[in-house]
Amino acid sequence: MCRAGGEQVALCFHKAFPEAPIYTQCFRPHLTFPEFSSCDVRTTWLQPIARTDDFMKKLFFPLGVWAMQSHDLTAYDVVLMSGTHCAKYVKVRPDALVISYSFTPFRLAWDPESYAQYKQSSGLRRKLFDKVLNRLKTIDFKAAQRPDYFVAMTPETANRLRVAYQIKKDIPIINPPVNTDNFFVSDAPKSYFLVVSRLEYYKKVDMVIEAFNQLGYPLIVVGKGLQADEIKALANKNVKFLSGLSAQELAGIYANCRAFIFPQHEDYGITPLEANAAGRPVIAYGTGGVLATQIPIDEDPAQATALFFDDQTVASLTDAIHRFEQVEHQFNPKFIRRHSESFDEKIFIQKIQQFVYEKYEILVGSILARDVN
Repeated sequence: MCRAGGEQVALCFHKAFPEAPIYTQCFRPHLTFPEFSSCDVRTTWLQPIARTDDFMKKLFFPLGVWAMQSHDLTAYDVVLMSGTHCAKYVKVRPDALVISYSFTPFRLAWDPESYAQYKQSSGLRRKLFDKVLNRLKTIDFKAAQRPDYFVAMTPETANRLRVAYQIKKDIPIINPPVNTDNFFVSDAPKSYFLVVSRLEYYKKVDMVIEAFNQLGYPLIVVGKGLQADEIKALANKNVKFLSGLSAQELAGIYANCRAFIFPQHEDYGITPLEANAAGRPVIAYGTGGVLATQIPIDEDPAQATALFFDDQTVASLTDAIHRFEQVEHQFNPKFIRRHSESFDEKIFIQKIQQFVYEKYEILVGSILARDVN
């Protein structure tokens, strides 16, 4: 576990159903949200081996797959899953109600080009990659046939799930949550721009650093990841890197930035909503999840939460920053904060509870009707 959107969803599942145990691959309390420490978290035999999130990813095939398959949940009538891949591999009863809240099809198997390690490979290494990924895709597709219902974050991700897993049923949309209570609006933001992201190339943090190297403006980057050393090596002295912040420290970093930079094509993206919860506008690559969560500038910046740029290039981002400078004082922090509250975790919890209860009632009703007949 780490401190990311998937973990926020899992924590909301716990708040929705606090008596239910949480099954996961590995659990390191100090690496994730402190609220998990009081939960009934059950891990796999990989727990004593995988000490960090990055190391666990390296062990995923085949150890991670085998580890999740060792989780036996056949004692449960209802299994609520969250994630892109691991959760689907657990053992469940044939008659159990299985609901998968899925962020997207398993990215490594279905979109390997988004990973620098794959994209930069060639020759024998590429052939080995392809062999492993084809096997992962087969495993993932088979596991995806078990859930009775999928729930998606956005219409775009619902369509990806439908195509990859050949899902015939409707896929409802429930937007992931942001805990707006964790954030506050500052009366006097400072001069820096902000990125909060894993330091991996598909997140495009390197592009942001290159743009700010040219601009010379102060930039704070919060996060860690597999490419952290290479990405940090790109930065000039105006770029500052932070990680391991407490919730209070992160809230302060958000509240005092000029604007939040979101350069990647993300399936959803909770960090722009966290910036909104702090009353701060977002400068975002205008595709993917931000289309569902942000209000771009049309005519009135006071009724907007974001400014979009069209291309994932340094030039396009730099142009967007210059355009932002022309209107930044017209953004309304109170309006931006109110907008974020429509995505608050309280709303998410209510929707998840309602969906699970409705589907369970349908299941019980069908069992009773079958027994009567």
